[in-house]
Amino acid sequence: MKPLTIYLISDSIGETGEQVIHSILSQYSIEVGEIKKFTHVLTKQMLEAILVNISEDEKAVVFYTLVQKELKQYLTAFSENNKLLLVDILGDGMSAIQKITSLEPMGEPGIIRKMDKKYFSRIEAIEFSVRYDDGKDPRGILKADLVLLGVSRTSKTPLSIYLANKNIRVLNIPLFPESDPPKEIYQISSTKIIGLTNSPEKLNSIRRERLKTLGLPQNASYADTNRILEELDHADRIMKKIGCLVIDVSNNAIEETANLIIEYMKKIDKKVFNVD
Repeated sequence: MKPLTIYLISDSIGETGEQVIHSILSQYSIEVGEIKKFTHVLTKQMLEAILVNISEDEKAVVFYTLVQKELKQYLTAFSENNKLLLVDILGDGMSAIQKITSLEPMGEPGIIRKMDKKYFSRIEAIEFSVRYDDGKDPRGILKADLVLLGVSRTSKTPLSIYLANKNIRVLNIPLFPESDPPKEIYQISSTKIIGLTNSPEKLNSIRRERLKTLGLPQNASYADTNRILEELDHADRIMKKIGCLVIDVSNNAIEETANLIIEYMKKIDKKVFNVD
C-alpha cells in the first residue's frame, strides 16, 4: 500500500491538530509518508492556493482546525466539488458545546496558544515574586511591575504572590530603622511603588502570635509597642519621601488590598496591568 499522506490546515500553529492526527494514526498499522502542515491560514486566498495543490492527490485526507466561519464554508464547498476527504478536528466538540449552551463560538484563531502564553506569563510572574521576595536582590526593582514597601507583618509576601497570579511581577522590600531602602527604589517612578501600613495594635497582636509560633518569648522587642511605633514612623518618612500611594491593611483581607492596588495600577498603566 502506498504510504499515506496526511494534510493539516490550521489557522494557528497546528499543534493541536497534529497531536490528534498522531493519536488517530497510532491505532493503525499503516505507513505514513508525511504530515503536510499548512499553518496560519487566515485568508481565503491562502486557503484556495493550498486546496488547489492538495486536490491533485487522489487519496488526500485533509484534517483542519479552522474557526473562521467564512474559511470553513469555503473549505467545505471546495472539498465537496473536488471529492476531498475532510476531517473537522474541532467541529464535533464545538457543535456539542454550542448545542448545550446556545452560545456561538468566538471564531478567534490561535486562542489556545494565547491561553498558553497567559499561563506561562503567570508562572514567570510567580517565579519573579519568589526570587525577589523580602528584598533579596534590589536589582530586581528595576525589572518589577510593582514594588511593595512596608514593615514586617503588613502582608507584603502574600500580596506579592496573589498579584503574581494576576501576571504582575512584584518585588517587596521590608522597612526597618536600622537600614535605608536600596537606592534603586528612587530610580523608578513612584507610581510603581505601593506603601503598606498597619495599626500598632494589629501589628502587636500579629507579631505576638508569630513569636508564639516560633517558640520565642512574647516580650521580645519584635512585638514591643515602642519598637513598632518606631518602625512605622521610619516607614512613614520613607513613603512620604518617595511620594507613593500608601494603603492601610489593618482591616483588609489580602484580596481587598490586592483589588485596591490593581485598580490603582490600571489607571497608571492600562497596558501593563491588563489583568484578569
